[in-house]
Amino acid sequence: MRLPRDRRQWGQLLKTGAITVAGAFAGLSLLNLVWPRPEPTGFSGEGESLSDLANVPNRPVTVLVIGVDADAPGDSTNGAAPAGPANADALLLLRINPGGPLQVLPLPANLAVQLPGAQRPQSLGSLYRSGGPALTADAVRELVGLPAGRPDRYLVLGRGTLRALVERLGTVEANPPRSMRYTDKTQDLKIDLQAGRQRLNPQQMEHLARWRDPARPVESRLDNQREVVSSLQRELSVQGMRVDLPALVEGLKGQVNSNLTRGEVLSLMAAVLRSESGVNFTSLPLAAPRQSEAAKATGLRELAASLPDPFWPEAKAGGGPARPAAP
Repeated sequence: MRLPRDRRQWGQLLKTGAITVAGAFAGLSLLNLVWPRPEPTGFSGEGESLSDLANVPNRPVTVLVIGVDADAPGDSTNGAAPAGPANADALLLLRINPGGPLQVLPLPANLAVQLPGAQRPQSLGSLYRSGGPALTADAVRELVGLPAGRPDRYLVLGRGTLRALVERLGTVEANPPRSMRYTDKTQDLKIDLQAGRQRLNPQQMEHLARWRDPARPVESRLDNQREVVSSLQRELSVQGMRVDLPALVEGLKGQVNSNLTRGEVLSLMAAVLRSESGVNFTSLPLAAPRQSEAAKATGLRELAASLPDPFWPEAKAGGGPARPAAP
């Protein structure tokens, strides 16, 4: 069952679908059910040195990356305005395909979804507050049309995680497409980035990820996420074996919440760094913003009615980039 794309159909959502109410997760340990442990052929196991990074996964692995608006995943309050529990303000699907490019599908955090019994739609990003990674992953699976058991894993990052990663790399070369300026005293946030290729420090990379154009807030945020991911992938590839990847992964352990094991992380990083195909981004088609007062008040967006099913088909291991099926 697919999530409806017409808001008039939201009331029928999930009567037979895979998403469950957040309360159904209470007291249950469902991580191994939502993200089953890999088959013995999936990952090579724990690695203790760079030589182990040669053992890449032998099947495509899909990871849901959830960036929360708090400094660290475990923080009780966010770093946004208005203050409150953390929401997911950045969502990415990564598919690591051995022998092929890293495939990235950015997902708008303000994509409209509706839970059973709810009187109105809510944003995809807000599901993290009520149901954590499990509920968020179920919604993403239905929205994109992933097969059962996908995403394989999840990775929850705080804003401090990106800063910590860049700090361990030194600086990262990025190319902001335009000058970016923004000041918000309530968040103690001041963004001032120049356009053009340059080396960015940890705070500047965070600002690149957070800035949005008021005239096109959703599209500009997704564009900036693309630039951040591409810049980090290029930097890791350039630095290559000069980076102590096991030490880098170990150093970020306190900044990440994930059901990936250390060995799985190293295995996936090895696959990305060994690929000569770079990064392949796919854009999720969105319907034009609604002009109603309710739509303006919520800021929610919907999927385009012509979205192919499945939208993001999985390529075979070693194959080329997955492409959406024809409408």
